Amino acid sequence: MSTHDAIVFLFDVDNTLIDNDRFSADLAARLESELGEDGRARYAAIDKSIRAEVGYADYLGALQRLRGKESSPAYMALSFFLLDYPFDERRFPGVPEAIAHLRTLGRPVIMSDGDTVFQPRKIRRAGLWDLFREDVLIYVHKEEMLDDMRRRYPADHYVMVDDKPRILVALKKLLGDKVTTVFVKQGHYAAAAGKELEETPPDIVVDTVAELATLTREDFLASA
Repeated sequence: MSTHDAIVFLFDVDNTLIDNDRFSADLAARLESELGEDGRARYAAIDKSIRAEVGYADYLGALQRLRGKESSPAYMALSFFLLDYPFDERRFPGVPEAIAHLRTLGRPVIMSDGDTVFQPRKIRRAGLWDLFREDVLIYVHKEEMLDDMRRRYPADHYVMVDDKPRILVALKKLLGDKVTTVFVKQGHYAAAAGKELEETPPDIVVDTVAELATLTREDFLASA
């Protein structure tokens, strides 16, 4: 892992590489199917509470807390739904081609937030574990783990590809011209982008990750 690279491309997962909004909609529909509208609403409230506590989505933890002391078979059905969800069908078009292109320029690495069980499984189910050749980092708050990331993947320059304006702004402020920020305009976080990107605009804006296959080394290093 400690090989020094000229460029390391850091990729978010949810709504950057895979359509996580579609997964969330499917989960909400399944919750309502198994537990009714009240069950879906209770899960949403628990999910919101856990996110506030730990800083990321803990789908399995929310389901466990929702179940409590109940013994309905519906919870087993929901467990299977989560663990067997076809995330490979939610991977955005053009991702393998984009990663293959970027590998000719540097080293693609996943840097995601998430829990220690479901998020790795999601990445593997989506085919991303193999696509990124096991170069995967999962943190609680990735913007707080830059020293660890740089120790594991030292490079002359970094490129952060993310749909969340908050992350892009944080990395630009922390790494300056050492990082090129790429804003992917997908998902609900991107749709809600506002003033933060006006104050600290991304270096590159794309509609999809597939567009990265058309960019050159010079495009990514322009901000440096």
